[in-house]
Amino acid sequence: MQPISARPVRRITIVEVAAHAGVSTKTVSRVLNGEPHVKPAVRERVQEAVRALDYHPNVMAQGLARQRSHLIGLVYENPSPSYVVELQMGVLDRLQGERYRLVVLPVQSVAAHEGEVVGLLRSAAVDGAVLAPPASDNRRVLDGLVAIGMPFARIAPTRWPEIGPGIEVDDVAASREIAAHVLAQGHRRIAIIKGDPTHAASAARMIGYELAFADAGVPIDPALVVDGLFTFDSGFAAATMLLGRADRPTAILAQNDDMAVGALTAARAAGIDVPTALSIAGFDDSEVARITWPRITTIRQPVFEMAVSATSMLLDRLAGEAVPAATRHQHQLMERESVARVPRDASL
Repeated sequence: MQPISARPVRRITIVEVAAHAGVSTKTVSRVLNGEPHVKPAVRERVQEAVRALDYHPNVMAQGLARQRSHLIGLVYENPSPSYVVELQMGVLDRLQGERYRLVVLPVQSVAAHEGEVVGLLRSAAVDGAVLAPPASDNRRVLDGLVAIGMPFARIAPTRWPEIGPGIEVDDVAASREIAAHVLAQGHRRIAIIKGDPTHAASAARMIGYELAFADAGVPIDPALVVDGLFTFDSGFAAATMLLGRADRPTAILAQNDDMAVGALTAARAAGIDVPTALSIAGFDDSEVARITWPRITTIRQPVFEMAVSATSMLLDRLAGEAVPAATRHQHQLMERESVARVPRDASL
């Protein structure tokens, strides 16, 4: 079979649109750019020509003319596939109908490469950035973007609200609520699998747990608090260690859903039934929490909606409009099958 030679795709030009509508190219440009002072009848003729010819403006060419790339960068590190997908879908949903396009810029470790993030954004020639945790809380990244005058919006920041606008969720209140829910089921020997220490959310969620335990008059056993990395593997390893103890916990609080599912898998490997012999709670309400069995009791953090809001905030900044310093989204406790009453024979 002979190879098919690639041919350049023929683009409909603005000249053809103007000829079809019977107007000047300048008028077409004004209509496409949403400029005022175009007669409704003329605007409709141009829009009909655009539809008839299936014309799509060359975004890069427009950007060169205006010294803009019409690209938005999304910087994230979180290793959870579900979290990342919701982030991207939220940004893309908001960009529907806009001139801007998304450039995805994953960073393996913001803490290890904080000096390179701003350069990465500059080399990608983006007009602005949406920063997901932990980049949204990294002072060097934030100061670097301010220094070069690049607009940005922050998702789930926990510090320095004066540096740049952000979309918030109350991690402390959310983690306090889910810990209180587990305590209310009678559990007292509760283990905690912490997240990546370079993420400010991990410390905030630990504060929430501590407040809930204090409210219940229950001390946290330091031997049952172990480190994780917000990954399935780290949750599996931590839970395997915890469940191998002679005084194993009756419940596990994992700081995200991937680690909770890792703990669930470790329990199955050890022949421990969830939730009859062990309760497990997560955080985020990512897809993995909803499709595993038993489904994970967790906190719904509206990642998709937060990404939509952050993108709206960035678009407003790029348009020169004033934006609030912070917009808060509400969390929700999702009670599912992975948490039950403490086993009657558990030694408390």
